[in-house]
Amino acid sequence: MPFFLNAKVRDLEPYEPITGDFPIRLDVNESFLSPDSISFEAIIRAVEGVAFNRYPDHAARDLCAAFAEYYSIKPELVTAGNGSDELLSVILNAFTQQDDKVITFTPDFSMYGIYAKLAGCDHIAFEKKDYKLDLTAAQGVRARAVLFSNPNNPTSLVVPAEEIRRFVKSTNALVVLDEAYMDFAAEGQSLLHEVEEYENLIVLRTASKALGMAAIRLGFAVTNSRLTKALQAVKSPYNVNAVSQAIGTALYRDKKRVKQGIELIRSQRDRLAEYFTILCRQAPGRLELIGSEANFLFVKCKDAQKVTDFLKKRGIIIRQFGETLRITAGSEDENSALLNALQEYFGGRRQ
Repeated sequence: MPFFLNAKVRDLEPYEPITGDFPIRLDVNESFLSPDSISFEAIIRAVEGVAFNRYPDHAARDLCAAFAEYYSIKPELVTAGNGSDELLSVILNAFTQQDDKVITFTPDFSMYGIYAKLAGCDHIAFEKKDYKLDLTAAQGVRARAVLFSNPNNPTSLVVPAEEIRRFVKSTNALVVLDEAYMDFAAEGQSLLHEVEEYENLIVLRTASKALGMAAIRLGFAVTNSRLTKALQAVKSPYNVNAVSQAIGTALYRDKKRVKQGIELIRSQRDRLAEYFTILCRQAPGRLELIGSEANFLFVKCKDAQKVTDFLKKRGIIIRQFGETLRITAGSEDENSALLNALQEYFGGRRQ
């Protein structure tokens, strides 16, 4: 007998990152920083202490404690996951039921809608006006959950904390606030330290961006004690492997190095934004810098496809969304190569 795929997965397409050997990758918002010698030594010591024949700590207690200490929050409010993606999937499957309405905004992280559909929910995506997320659009819908990133991916814009506070207070929906890029934004915009004040707020963080450890797949959900208990009851018992736990714990404990890394990334982002501001003036009507509050820039560009292809031929990969470009802040050398190529394209020297 044939096996038929059900409707919720039948038309889904696999996530397809850009593949190939390119010298400069500025397309997936990775950190350009690799662990320095001291951090690498700490990683080696941490891995040497792993009991590979044993299951990892099911609650990742040392890891959650190190994360909590770094951000000055209570460790008992933290749940670790195999990347934020796992936590998003667990949250939507645990806290929604068939045909519940789940609201997202577009453009934003594409997996929000996919996880909502896989949970059997009715996914509603509100389009942003002028690339800005308007939470009031969601207030007229009786939704079970609302998901969005802040700073936003891909726009690199921040919704002010006070707007989010008002929204969380005004709705009965579960608000999942993905703060993956908040470490790069101006201070005072995070709700990480306020989760106990609300019954319906979960804040997500990740080790992939600020910590620069995308390879080890670590994510964190921070919420009140009632929702934390529920999350820890429904997640897989050994969801975060022992190697990732050990490495993450060692690195979060070195606060100084993490903060230095964030400042280096911010400085390169600001340098990139400064040059883009100049380039926009040199190419009026062709380029517009929309946002630069994460570890990437978001740029409106009439020649987006041509620019993307032009850079690709020079070994530089960025991310294109229609007539917009998302460009990760790279190292000083990577940014210089990007800017030289863009100057060539927009400066009229292109053959």
